[in-house]
Amino acid sequence: MKIAFFTEGGFTGIIPRNDGNLRVPQSWMASLNAYHYNIHNPNIDTNYDLGIIIIPKKHPQFNLDNIKQFCNQVSFMQEGPHWYFQDYPLDQQIWYYNILQEMDFLFVHNQLDKKYYEGLTDKKCHILPSLMVEDSVNSLPLIERSGVMIGGNFCNWYGGFDSYITAQEFDTDIFIPSMGRRIEGEEQLPNLNHLPYMNWVGWINELNKVKYGVHLMRTHAAGTFALNCAYLGIPCIGYKGLDTQEICHPDLTVEVGDLKKSKNLAKELRNNQEFYVHCSKISKQKYKQHFHENIFNTTLKEQLKIS
Repeated sequence: MKIAFFTEGGFTGIIPRNDGNLRVPQSWMASLNAYHYNIHNPNIDTNYDLGIIIIPKKHPQFNLDNIKQFCNQVSFMQEGPHWYFQDYPLDQQIWYYNILQEMDFLFVHNQLDKKYYEGLTDKKCHILPSLMVEDSVNSLPLIERSGVMIGGNFCNWYGGFDSYITAQEFDTDIFIPSMGRRIEGEEQLPNLNHLPYMNWVGWINELNKVKYGVHLMRTHAAGTFALNCAYLGIPCIGYKGLDTQEICHPDLTVEVGDLKKSKNLAKELRNNQEFYVHCSKISKQKYKQHFHENIFNTTLKEQLKIS
């Protein structure tokens, strides 16, 4: 099946598997050998069996008719949490809803999102599992890990304060990525070490250095942090609602807002080596069983008759 992706990305063409910045959407494209177009200026010159459309968060409106002319089927792929569009002005919310109704089917991130979008649109929804193309990170060095990585900055979107409070229970160095929603003053917090902005390969190499992960993020989408931790065998404490967290880290998943339990789990990981080894082993097993690229190929492609 010949596939094209349409996103706000400013490039046209095929993404190579050894690209240094293969985050989840780029991993999908690379694994599916899909062609990419900018959604606002696609300049399509060939026909496709399937067009997968990722609607930009900040500038959502685009011309779907231009894409439909060249695609036998079109599908929506969820971008961000399923409620994101409800922050738009009312006219754009209605436009968004109507655009979904013009799709042949929908792709979503999680089981919870599947229930939401099927209820919203009455259309068939498929889960497009979060994916890592491992080619550029499959020879990481074996090192003595130390410290804890929290998954996002101190804003409502990432819930960094929740993660920071829990991470302190490990009584070790705390690390944090620098992301687009980083807020002023984070660097003043004690024992919090910001990583510089980096590409995905650099991020995986830095994550590989830590012993624990915490990402208490209430904004549920692709679940990349939990997935990356599972690939590396790093136990990760996180909130329910993300498939990657619930599947790969079943013993470390808590109800949204349950900081008491998340702190107790951090203490258990720190003090009980047997529990730590168990959680690490399970995360790697579940990653291979549910999110490895081979599984992506055999289940999703089979389901959608993609070859």
